[in-house]
Formats: sequence, C-alpha cells, structure tokens
Amino acid sequence: QVQLVESGGGLVQAGGSLRLSCTASASSASANVFGWYRQAPGNEREVVALTRTSRFTTYADSVKGRFTVSRDNAKNSVYLQMNSLKAEDTAVYYCYAEYSSALSRNTFWGQGTQVTVSS
Repeated sequence: QVQLVESGGGLVQAGGSLRLSCTASASSASANVFGWYRQAPGNEREVVALTRTSRFTTYADSVKGRFTVSRDNAKNSVYLQMNSLKAEDTAVYYCYAEYSSALSRNTFWGQGTQVTVSS
C-alpha cells in the first residue's frame, strides 16, 4: 500500500497562485503515472495534470498555460504550480499514483486538499 500525503491547498483570490505538493511513501521513480485530479461539487473527478515515467505530461485543456506539474523522484514527490487561478478551479485536488507491470496495475489516491478561489 502506498500512502500519498498532499499539502498546499487553501483560499486564494482570482488571479493568484498556489503550489500543491504530494509525497509518496514509496519510490515515485517506479510510478508509471504520478499527478493530480480534482473534483468540484456536483462534478465527476477529472484529470488536471499527470506525469509519466516517459517524462510525457498531460494537462487538462482548461489549465494549459496556467498550471505546471513536476516530479522529483529524489523526494518521491509531485508538485502542481497553479497560476492565474480562476473561480472555476475551485475543487478538492487529489494526488494520484499508478504502479503497473505486465501482471498488475495498482492505483493510489491521496486524501485530497481543498483549493478555493474567490472571485
């Protein structure tokens, strides 16, 4: 079992910035996918930004150019720098890690951290 611990959420005004951090209890170098999802009230959980061992990154169209995801395997951590925040970015942000092989696929979630953007 891999534990993911997030930090960095909070309340910020529109146009402001926040940086989320997530640290895994296992080596993140082995994580095929390591990144962030979010879920706003009444909405389904959605991808925000993901990093892969191939160094390929994925961003939701709504955050491209504003958010940057980065991974530091030496610290078993992934970060989400969020700039130019909008009210519609308000959500609970979840850290996500996927460890997979030819035989198995294991996914893990953090407990979530609230991000609230006031307009």
